[in-house]
Amino acid sequence: MTDLPTIDMIATGANITAMRQRAGLSVRDLQDIFGFSTPQAIYKWQRGDAMPTLDNIVVLAAVFGVTVDDILVFRERPKLRVIA
Repeated sequence: MTDLPTIDMIATGANITAMRQRAGLSVRDLQDIFGFSTPQAIYKWQRGDAMPTLDNIVVLAAVFGVTVDDILVFRERPKLRVIA
């Protein structure tokens, strides 16, 4: 049996919001950093409706001065049997 990590999207979104606020950045600031034409993707990340792509998570980590692991929040899953 192996425990496979699962990302808690809502908790990760709340974490992104908290880190953005601690960094003194607005949603518009992040929108500009990413070059997005609208802030909708950022709002979806913060609500946990969607996850940033891996490259966007790396950018968030650099902007916030943290590691990727600091951004992502994992939850435990039931033990699964991995078939090799």
